[in-house]
Amino acid sequence: MKNQYFYSFCFLLFAMTTSSLQAQGCSDSGFCTINSLKPHQNDSISLQKNQLKIGFSVGKADNDITAYGQYAEYNRQINSKFGINAKVTALSQTGNDISTFGLSDVYLSTNYRLNKNVSFTLGTKIPLTDGNKSKNGKALPMDYQASLGTFDLIVGAGYQIKKLQLVAALQHPLTQNNNQFVVENYPVNSPLRSFQTTKDFKRSGDVLLRVSYPFKITDKLQITPGLLNIYHLSNDQFTDTFGTEREIDGSEGLTINGNLFFDYNLNETHAFQLTLGAPFVIRDVRPDGLTRSFIANLEYSFKF
Repeated sequence: MKNQYFYSFCFLLFAMTTSSLQAQGCSDSGFCTINSLKPHQNDSISLQKNQLKIGFSVGKADNDITAYGQYAEYNRQINSKFGINAKVTALSQTGNDISTFGLSDVYLSTNYRLNKNVSFTLGTKIPLTDGNKSKNGKALPMDYQASLGTFDLIVGAGYQIKKLQLVAALQHPLTQNNNQFVVENYPVNSPLRSFQTTKDFKRSGDVLLRVSYPFKITDKLQITPGLLNIYHLSNDQFTDTFGTEREIDGSEGLTINGNLFFDYNLNETHAFQLTLGAPFVIRDVRPDGLTRSFIANLEYSFKF
């Protein structure tokens, strides 16, 4: 038991000391926060088939921007094999004398459990905005958008070896957004001159591999450290001021995040989850605005 506390404390300390780095923030992109693709509690047994969740996150982004996320979620266990999930998200950003807020996306997914060790997920992300929020008649960069603005396909699979939990997933955009941000439209002394032009932005897909291992500390508390690996499949693209489509060099590549989940069950129906995340490995360029040097999320759930 003492070793479990020690390992968890070391992991948390390591994650917090890496907060000066920057990495893709999955909680905005979405597929790694879908219920069936997150770490789960091995000893969680409940007679209730319905679950409601509300959550709030705060993350430190690029260019002195702070991002605040909010969501509400509903899970329904239809039978021992099938479950469905619906989630709606919102996002606000503040920094450089700019503040924005908007509804982000709706996530719909279904989960099929083949047996106690293998499960599959199929879902979609439906944008609630076109990713082209503006201020004073000028388009803002992706860092200030509430959503990527893409309609996405999400597929995933989970496998469990004793307590070790493995998840692999793909999130692929079926449409693109309508972002029209051009850095040259802002004066040379504007803080937005340091952002990447994303006019007619074309975003690539991502693949995910998550490895996690839960430690049961008490009957009420479980701590789950994990590694979240996200590979951006190819360079993103934009259209320059001459109308030429160009690749954004360095936007393809691997991000590795450390995650730590604290699950505390008040009783059989009420629970809290605190999630902390920080990057270990980063992509060179992240034009989609998902950069987070550190992120924390607090969630309350109710079963009935």
